[in-house]
Amino acid sequence: MFTGLVAEMGTVVSLRRKGAAAVLSVSAPLVGVKIGDSISVSGACLTVTSSDSGILHFDLSDETLRSTNLVELKAGGRVNLEPSLRADGRLGGHFVTGHVDAVGSIRKKTKEGGMLKFEISAPPHVMELLVPKGSVALDGISLTVVDVLEDGFTIVIIPHTAVVTTIGSKSPGDGVNIETDIIGKYVYRILGRGEYKGVHGGSGLMGKLKEEGFL
Repeated sequence: MFTGLVAEMGTVVSLRRKGAAAVLSVSAPLVGVKIGDSISVSGACLTVTSSDSGILHFDLSDETLRSTNLVELKAGGRVNLEPSLRADGRLGGHFVTGHVDAVGSIRKKTKEGGMLKFEISAPPHVMELLVPKGSVALDGISLTVVDVLEDGFTIVIIPHTAVVTTIGSKSPGDGVNIETDIIGKYVYRILGRGEYKGVHGGSGLMGKLKEEGFL
């Protein structure tokens, strides 16, 4: 579990393919990282498999390569890094699992009063879980949805976030890892919107309420 508050930016040393999988090596200024630790790397929860001289190594499965933008990383590129949340830690962003829902694309990037406004395209299954002023994680950054569009959404980035994360250097056409709010996902499922069948064969809470005449 993470918060979406990026601790540092790391620099990609290499992305070495191993059949359908890969090994990602990142030069990271994080302190106290141990083998087996979970690190959010631009929004994807990865496990440190080895480290040497400030370089962290991560194994990437074929699923991770298919469902995130990490496959596009090249040596010298930058990634957002956040260690996992401690039980006694401070939650300053929102609950972020590091499980990417989809890769969106930046459609527009404009300056508005010193801020950066981005318009992000997203697939339907992501759009169903977004609400105005709700939380969303882009490349592991905890952000607030401004406008929900038919096939995308907008966010506004303050100057500090633009400097200390990778989002400030992103341009139209670049991909971003999108993770929707985990609480919203559970609410969506409980209400039966995801066609979940309960233990008694019902179609979720909304279906049950309709069945009993409450709706």
